[in-house]
Formats: sequence, C-alpha cells, structure tokens
Amino acid sequence: WPAPGARVLCGPRPGAGSAPACPPNYLSAPRNRPEGKVLETVGVFEAPKQHGKYETGQLFLHSVFGYRGIVLFPWQARLYDRDVTSPVTEKNENAAGHGSKEVKGKTHTYYQVLIDARDCPHISQRSQTEAVTFLANHDDSRALYAIPGLDYVSHEDILPYSSTDQVPIQHELFERFLMYDQTKVPPFVARDTLCAWQEKNHPWLELSDVHRETTENIRVTVIPFYMGMREAQNSHVYWWRYCIRLENLDSEVVQLRERHWRIFSLSGTLETVRGRGVVGREPVLSKEQPAFQYSSHVSLQASSGHMWGTFRFERPDGSHFDVRIPPFSLESNKDEKTPPSGLHW
Repeated sequence: WPAPGARVLCGPRPGAGSAPACPPNYLSAPRNRPEGKVLETVGVFEAPKQHGKYETGQLFLHSVFGYRGIVLFPWQARLYDRDVTSPVTEKNENAAGHGSKEVKGKTHTYYQVLIDARDCPHISQRSQTEAVTFLANHDDSRALYAIPGLDYVSHEDILPYSSTDQVPIQHELFERFLMYDQTKVPPFVARDTLCAWQEKNHPWLELSDVHRETTENIRVTVIPFYMGMREAQNSHVYWWRYCIRLENLDSEVVQLRERHWRIFSLSGTLETVRGRGVVGREPVLSKEQPAFQYSSHVSLQASSGHMWGTFRFERPDGSHFDVRIPPFSLESNKDEKTPPSGLHW
C-alpha cells in the first residue's frame, strides 16, 4: 500500500492508451490536458483502517480499478467465502461422502460509493462503469432505470486519501448528496437528501449477501440484489441484478471465453444458459489488469431461486479450464420490501 502522507497524483499517461503507466501509489487517470504536462497532486494518502469502518465522505482510490471515489454509506453484508471452511464443516463433508460445502456467512463491510466521472472512461476495459439499476414504480413494466457511477466496494478495496478541494469528485450527485464542512473529518458530510434517498430506496440499494469462490487462482465474487416484482400477462415476474467480479490471483494471462449458467426457480424450472464471453466481451485478465467487473439481470416467475455455473477460460497455449461460479440464492423478501419508488429529491 502507499505510505500515509504520499501524494495522490493524477495526470496524462506516457504514450496515452488505456493501459495504466503509473506505479500503484499513483492514480493513472489522465485529465483532458495537453500530452506531457506534469502530474498534479489531488490529495494525500491516509493509513488504511485495519479496524472499524470508513465514514460518509471518505475519499479513496479503488485498490483494484484505480478510480477516485467517495463513500456514501456502509452496508453490513454476509460474506459466504467458499475458499474458507471450518474444521466442523470438513468433518461433515467427509462423513457425508460428498464434496458440497456448507458455508457460513461472515459479516463484512461494503460501501456504497460514487465514482469520479473523469475516471470512468479509463476503467472501461477493466470494469463496466457500475450503475445501480431499478424498476420504476409506474405502469410501464418494461422500464429499467439506471444511476451511473455508483459502485459497491469492499473494505479492503479502499485506499483512503484526503483533499483540500471542496468538490474533489465529479459526479452529478456529489453536491446533491454531500457538502463541505471543514470542521469535520472527513470534511464532506451527508446532506438531508442523501439520508432521505437511502431511506426511501433502501429496498433496491441494499447489499446483504456476497458469495466468493476461487478455482485455479481465478476468484469469482457475486453480489445479488433484488430489484422488485412486476405483473405481466396475469403472472408475477421477479427481477434481480447481480454484480460479478473476476480476479486473476496468478501472473499467467488468461482470457474468459464462455459462460455456462444454471438457473433454478422455486416454480420448479431449471434453465441452462450458454454463451460467448460476458456482456459482449471476452476480457483478458493479466498481471497489469488482473480484474474485470460487470453486472447483469435475471427474472423468474417465482419469488425465489438459485443460480450457479462456470466460466470457461483459455490459457496462452490454447488449453481451457472451467472456473466455478459460487451458488447464490435469489430471494425476494417480498413480505419485507415494497417496489422501489424511483428517484425523488
């Protein structure tokens, strides 16, 4: 990690292009300035928190994707990590004679954050610029809305920094949600509009479960979100979005070639989906760009279900291997949640 007090620098990359050319303690997000201009300081690194959580208004660099961001609020999630099994679970597995893992959720802090719009074009090869999608509460059942530049970030992804700039993040919601108060630490505090927005739209913002599994040094993390229910042709259709992050923990270059999903619905149907790549791409995971993140959507004609599957990767020598997608449940919690009401300030 960068040392506390090190400067956060931002400027044009040598040779341009999309590949980062700055060391890890620099932010490689060029501004629209003439080629060759020196890097400029945008802030000062702070020591990452080993314990506790970051507060609303904390500025940070994303340790994997390199974008500038600011924390809106934390979520307490249950992390189901299939790479970690307890001795009791292992005994049960051996006794049962099968390889399924009973994974217990462990509480972990994630954050709802705003991404600096200036950095979005430069992370597009490594991540879909994240957006929160939701179903508006009106008659058009097909309408899917999105708020761009919102992401969910794990505690260990955050490299905190401070800045004297009163508007350090460029995002259309920044000044609606936050205001500068030099007497506070961090000096950006939540406006009433942020608190009202979180409370009103809690159902489709809430992050509750995170699933993670590693196969041959490729780690897959899945975060599902319930979006709401719509009536269509005298039946109910339930919608979820899911965010997937692929990370190469090895130095060997690999490329994602295919996806293979199994989708089970409580109504008793089992659907198989195969296809090339993900979201129209076949991302390469290398030492320089080890991670890729994207979001997608799924609908069921039942209030709950499960998804699991595999990603097929290709090595430089042409050989292939399958990476497991950890099983995750699609829950509607329909008794607790009402359809989202859209954005209101």
